[in-house]
Amino acid sequence: MTRFRRRADIAALVQDDRVHRDVYLNEELFALEQQHFFANTWSYLGHASQVPAAGDYLAVEIAGRPLLMVRQGDGGIRVLYNRCAHKGSKLVSDDCGSTGKFFRCPYHAWTYRLDGAPLAIPLKSGYEGTRLKDCESGRGMVALKHVVAYRDFVFVKIGDAGPDFESYFGDALGAIDNLVDRSPVGRLRIEGGVLRNVIHCNWKMYLENINDTVHPMSTHESATQAANALWQGQPADAPKPMAMEQILPFGAGYDFFDRMGGRIYPNGHSVLGINFSIHSGYAQMRDYEQALSDAHGVERAAEILQRSPQNSVCFPSLALKGSPQAFRVIRPLAADRTLIEAWSLRVEGAPALLFERSMTYNRLVFSPMSVVAHDDVHLFENMQEGLRGEGNDWVSLHRGFDPAEFGQTTLEVNGTNEILMRNQFRAWVKFMTLSMQD
Repeated sequence: MTRFRRRADIAALVQDDRVHRDVYLNEELFALEQQHFFANTWSYLGHASQVPAAGDYLAVEIAGRPLLMVRQGDGGIRVLYNRCAHKGSKLVSDDCGSTGKFFRCPYHAWTYRLDGAPLAIPLKSGYEGTRLKDCESGRGMVALKHVVAYRDFVFVKIGDAGPDFESYFGDALGAIDNLVDRSPVGRLRIEGGVLRNVIHCNWKMYLENINDTVHPMSTHESATQAANALWQGQPADAPKPMAMEQILPFGAGYDFFDRMGGRIYPNGHSVLGINFSIHSGYAQMRDYEQALSDAHGVERAAEILQRSPQNSVCFPSLALKGSPQAFRVIRPLAADRTLIEAWSLRVEGAPALLFERSMTYNRLVFSPMSVVAHDDVHLFENMQEGLRGEGNDWVSLHRGFDPAEFGQTTLEVNGTNEILMRNQFRAWVKFMTLSMQD
């Protein structure tokens, strides 16, 4: 039986200060997300550095659709559906690689140019006098219409509804600018592979946690206690090993996280740590700072270096860390299954230490075997199971609620305010219902 046929059915799941447990549990809702929400929003696909040469491709699934990001012969990037126009076979099975100068279907050997245009088919004479040239199968691979490469971060929108790229992200793109401008030459490269973790929880649960500053003191208590025990007795001015530099701030206390502040933007985007963050105390590098000043000017360089947010969320799929230079991609697989990818970035023109920080942080914090992530994964999966318990259909998002927050397109708040999560759910309702019938 279909429970969510109308916009009002979806809107009823998100109240001013709480959300219904069905947003995490219900398989029908997840299917509607695939159909509507992810078609109406802009999702991160990949980074241009992952396809450096003509014919290089990256295969990604977004909202159940198999996609290919392909470098063209003229240097441009095109995104195609990874399916043959004949029988629908996926043209490539690897996550990434090079297809050379054309795609060749492994089933019947139909071939396509890098832009998806048909190239050749076996037994061509057998199609003479048929309608092949006049139908979709004769036109080749289907290209996505809505593709934007913003400073080498490639985003796609699957459907035609919803805002254009600039309108959707707005000022939230400043998080990407801050990340890219940390390079004196304005270029980043993905390096060091990827850490992938499939978590048995709903994707929104993970995304909320990115903006949750109250959990570290309890969830990650064992990690911070171990780090404090190891570092106990060291002089206050003693240089910290990188692992200590990155782990110790997790136990900074409620007041620290509250004072770091947060900012919400329209459409679910946010920045946590607008005043400072656990990344603000990293050791300085004078030569690097001078290189940034030479490239961007003293004022802009200072702005870049002083702004090290805890997390910047480009809703719904991307979470960025300007320092360390790392990011996570949230890829929903089912109502109770989410793939998390953690990537490291090489900052061109910067010391190798920055890349070392990125790799170390990802291993320490986002690896499924890290001293931090296993705490989160355990609790995400616990929550997914616990929400099946009856007697309370709602999840609280009351902390910091103020009716005056409605109508505020951009708002700065304290760092423990759950408005950063409420903002995500209000965007979820907006884009879930945008293309639905009343």
